[in-house]
Amino acid sequence: MKNIALFASGSGSNVENIIRYFRDDTNFNFPLIISNKQDAYVHERAKKLGVPSFFYKKERFENGEVLAFLLKNQIDFIVLAGFLLKVPHNIIQAYPDKIINIHPALLPKFGGKGMFGSHVHEAVVANKETESGITIHYVNENYDEGQIVFQAKCEVLPADTAEDVAAKVHELEYRYFPEIIGKIV
Repeated sequence: MKNIALFASGSGSNVENIIRYFRDDTNFNFPLIISNKQDAYVHERAKKLGVPSFFYKKERFENGEVLAFLLKNQIDFIVLAGFLLKVPHNIIQAYPDKIINIHPALLPKFGGKGMFGSHVHEAVVANKETESGITIHYVNENYDEGQIVFQAKCEVLPADTAEDVAAKVHELEYRYFPEIIGKIV
């Protein structure tokens, strides 16, 4: 059985989708959720799902506290599901090729610092892109530059708003992210 930690900064809809997807699979265990936001809705979702969630300030990620906590809990793999903090070197070094992220665009386009959530979808629409999608990639020291594992595309119509694009991208996230996690882990 693989112990997988989920990292999230926001509402946690992908976290919930992942946990529900693997609920009856004895090969995967999600013993904890970590967030860098104390008021993130992911903590409420975690309570409803019966999964412990923990809040850590940025400094505690960087000073090794979070890494020690992960190792103490025998975490084998880390999945970033809407986690907005840059993963520090100490965690990346301890989990080489064992941290993946989902990005709401087709990298390398619309990636990097500050490109998350609605910012990405607004940029896609502003640039008159004809397609968008999701990218699942390994995490390295740079935002959104790790090796790409999987991409899925959706059409962007000329009349689509950023909200329309977001809805299409969320559908792809919910459909593919758990499946790809299962294949990678």
